[in-house]
Amino acid sequence: MAYDAWRCQDARMSKPQAPPSEYSRRSFLATAVTTGVAAALVGRESLAATPTAERTGSASSGAPVAGAVPVTLGVNGKTHRLEIDPRTTLLDCLREHLALTGTKKGCDHGQCGACTVHVNGRRVNACLTLAVMHEGDEITTIEGLGTPDRLHPMQAAFVATDGYQCGYCTSGQIMSAVALLREPCGPDDGAVKEAMSGNICRCGAYPNIVAAIQRVRGHAS
Repeated sequence: MAYDAWRCQDARMSKPQAPPSEYSRRSFLATAVTTGVAAALVGRESLAATPTAERTGSASSGAPVAGAVPVTLGVNGKTHRLEIDPRTTLLDCLREHLALTGTKKGCDHGQCGACTVHVNGRRVNACLTLAVMHEGDEITTIEGLGTPDRLHPMQAAFVATDGYQCGYCTSGQIMSAVALLREPCGPDDGAVKEAMSGNICRCGAYPNIVAAIQRVRGHAS
C-alpha cells in the first residue's frame, strides 16, 4: 500500500505542469496601478493647461461662457460686475472670481461654518447660497472686517486669547462672533456656545473662542 502511495505521488510530480498564466494577480495589480497613475497625470496636466477662469465659469478670460448671467455684487465696500454661471455659489464666487480666499471652503454642506460671511449685516453660510441671489446686497468677508494694521476688536481678541490653532475655521468663527454682537444672546458662556454652535473647530479651541467673544462683549469671567 505504501508502494502504491509513492507511485501516485511520483505520477503527480511527473505530470506536466500547466504553464504559468500570462497575467498573474500581482502583474494585473501592477498594470492597473500604473494605468491609473498615468491617467491621473494626464488629467492633472490637462487641468493645469486650462485657464482658471474657464474652469470656474468666469467671463474674465474674454471667452464667452455658456449660460453666464450678469450679476452686480457689493463686497467689502466695492462694486463688482461679473458674468457667472447661475449655479455658482457665493462661496465659489468670492474665492474663484474675486480672489477673496479668506472665506474658507470646509464641508461645502453648511455644516462647519468655515465659509461664514455677512450679507446685509447677517451671517450666512456662503456655500449654501447662490451668488446671483445677492444682486445689490452688501457682502462683508473677513478681508473687509479689519486690516493687519487696524484689527477689528474681535480679531484682536482672538489673538489675545489664542482663539485659534490651525486657523482654518478662524475666519468663519470671527465672522459669526461679530454677527453675534448684534444678535440677542444671553450674558453667560453657555449662551455664547449655543449661538456659535454652527461653527466647528476641529482643533477644539472652543474655550478660547468663547473667551474672545466674552472679552469683546465685556462679559469676560
